[in-house]
Amino acid sequence: MQHTSHGASRRLSLNAVGLALLALPFSYAAQAQEAVKIGHIGPTSGAIAHLGKDNELGARMAIDELNAKGVQIGGKPVKLVLLAEDDGGDPKQGTSAAQKLVDNKVNGVVGHLNSGTSIPASKIYSDAGIPQISPSATNPKYTRQGFKTTFRVVADDVHLGGTLGRYAVQQLKGKSIAVIDDRTAYGQGVGDEFEKGVKAAGGKIVGREFTNDKATDFSAILTTLKAKNPDVVFFGGMDAVAGPMLRQMKQLGIKAKMIGGDGICSAQLPKLAAGTMGDAEVYCAEAGGVEGEAKTAMVDFNNRFRAKFNTEVQVYAPYVYDSVNVMVAAMVKAGSADPAKYLPVLAKTEGYKGVTGTISFDNKGDIKNGALTLYTYNGGKRDALAVIR
Repeated sequence: MQHTSHGASRRLSLNAVGLALLALPFSYAAQAQEAVKIGHIGPTSGAIAHLGKDNELGARMAIDELNAKGVQIGGKPVKLVLLAEDDGGDPKQGTSAAQKLVDNKVNGVVGHLNSGTSIPASKIYSDAGIPQISPSATNPKYTRQGFKTTFRVVADDVHLGGTLGRYAVQQLKGKSIAVIDDRTAYGQGVGDEFEKGVKAAGGKIVGREFTNDKATDFSAILTTLKAKNPDVVFFGGMDAVAGPMLRQMKQLGIKAKMIGGDGICSAQLPKLAAGTMGDAEVYCAEAGGVEGEAKTAMVDFNNRFRAKFNTEVQVYAPYVYDSVNVMVAAMVKAGSADPAKYLPVLAKTEGYKGVTGTISFDNKGDIKNGALTLYTYNGGKRDALAVIR
């Protein structure tokens, strides 16, 4: 009896092997497409998770569309795969997430969102020879470390902070201007450049205070500033902090307009301010900007994004989308997804037409002739005022 059951089980296992062999050609066919791994890192947890998720959706949209079209690199069809990691907006978490992507042998990285995470992570990518395009890190230091792997598709803080400083004096007619920053690489950096811009335009800074990127109570610094009677308050930081700050400025009777960089320039800001924002009380600038014909591409992107994800674009999804497309275009042109082979082609990107405008990189990896869009808020919605280069 035992013999027959052994024989039966052997026949069964041989049949299983036979079936597996029959199935092989199909599974091989399915795997014939080489996988090209694109890493994305942003803060998908924590106070600015809505911005990190927005970025990640921009990457997902680009990859889904490219896969649907069919991408060939070096004459072979490839399947693009998104490896998404969360850095929580924290430099330490950012470097360990970066190392994880390097260990997973990604072909390229789009991210991080914040300068404070992008700068330390950029060394890890540089050491591994993996190209990194940040869609939103604006601190000048990011591209000034001498790394050949580092790129960005937005203007830096020198341009952004300086422009806002001049705008506060010349357009908002600020006579006494106060500055608050959150002491991150981004917040402090853009605050410094804003201050220089104000002084260059002949304006007066009446006070400089600082908080941190997790704070919710600003009564001490706002009380100090209230005594100086500012008519414009600049905040260098993110919308999650700017919202409660605006609410507390109202409670303390500070009648100043708030001005800030791209960190506060989100669709979410009126909600974060709990409905306390009046019309034309907040002004902000976003690195990037489209005018004329290019505007149609951005409107079309926003419509497709909304249809796909059932949510509005916050700030940087289109910049992530363009970053992924620019990276893949370089791979296609180089005929290889090997970082060492497509990196020189990526560095020479010139005149790429993206949804955020034309992308060309200079020898540091900065975008050439980067634009800024100035916004205010009316009726709880962002209103574009002007595009400045």
